[in-house]
Amino acid sequence: MKGSRVCSLLMAAIMGASLSMAAAAQETLKIGEINSYKTQPAFLGPYKNGMDLAVEEINKAGGINGKQVELVIRDDNSNTGDAVRAVEDLLARDKVDVLTGTFLSHIGLAVTDYAKHKKVFFLASEPLTDKIVWENGNPYTFRLRASTYMQVAMLVPEAVKMNKKRWALVYPNYEYGQSAVATFKKLLKEAQPDVEFVAEQATPLGKVDAANVIQALADAKPDAMFNVLFAADLAKLVRAGTQRNFFKDLSVVSLLTGEPEYLDPLGNETPEGWVVTGYPWYAIDTPEHKKFLDAYQAKFNDYPRLGTIVGYSAIKSLAAGIKKAGSTETDAMIKAFKGLEVETPFGQIMYRPIDHQSTMGAYVGKLAKKDGKGIMVDIRYVDGADVQPSDEEVKKMRPAD
Repeated sequence: MKGSRVCSLLMAAIMGASLSMAAAAQETLKIGEINSYKTQPAFLGPYKNGMDLAVEEINKAGGINGKQVELVIRDDNSNTGDAVRAVEDLLARDKVDVLTGTFLSHIGLAVTDYAKHKKVFFLASEPLTDKIVWENGNPYTFRLRASTYMQVAMLVPEAVKMNKKRWALVYPNYEYGQSAVATFKKLLKEAQPDVEFVAEQATPLGKVDAANVIQALADAKPDAMFNVLFAADLAKLVRAGTQRNFFKDLSVVSLLTGEPEYLDPLGNETPEGWVVTGYPWYAIDTPEHKKFLDAYQAKFNDYPRLGTIVGYSAIKSLAAGIKKAGSTETDAMIKAFKGLEVETPFGQIMYRPIDHQSTMGAYVGKLAKKDGKGIMVDIRYVDGADVQPSDEEVKKMRPAD
């Protein structure tokens, strides 16, 4: 009798513990995030900080629909096969409720394709390729960051103002760089029909031979250049070009170069006068950005980078979408994200129903130096909604959902 009673008490305790664990699990909402943390730390370290800040704010406010948020992160090693395996692991083993992330365009496209075939919701936070929302667009994938087309379209009016005829092009030879240059050629030619593209250098990602690239560009005698290189490749190009006096009297428009991740390492070598897209966190005077900046600096004792804005806004977007959907069920999330409005440090954005692209914009300005550091001056914010092709053009490029 005594042994039976002990056994009953033990079973009751085990069942109670199991129920408590189940209840705790039900109170947690898991966001699965995949990215190239090992290979792109300059952008993705601050990006993760932005996500962490957003999660902290959401949980302090009571969570999402009463559930606390948990991030489950995996590294894709900048490899499409590893990325797909990591996504499968997040869904099967970690039982995440939604997926977000990716930085490099080819990784973003691989996960976009996975989402289509497995019918799972995916918020592509960072990859820039237009194919994610156009040629390869699908009902299950949405994208946060301003796309390649959008950011190039922000720079083309500045290129037209330069009134230069002979343009050189330099870019990383993968999807992002290829699509950026194709868009630049198309839009600039439409705006300035007499333009000529006299030199084109497509370099391996992360392995630019800067001296030879600068020599090849210089041999073509351009009077303007469109640059798409970033990170260490950008720094090498700037150094080699400066040493050879290549940039003297050369007009330059440069994609992403004003982002602190890529501008800060240039330091005193910053090429002044380049027209760039970027994130001048020190010069943005809006209530929403000030609130975000104060919170970020209080938590991390550091300044944010562009990646921080993207990571923070991705989690805020998912929170808004899940609240609107009332669940993380795929069809409900898709319906909720179409036309979803989200408050971000850049102001309110909206996820367009026609192509699932958000209207998050970017800042355009010129590079200058202050106290030995690169900064952006003459800045203006370009709303993403103002640099999109027409709905008719989007419909031609995007498969019907």
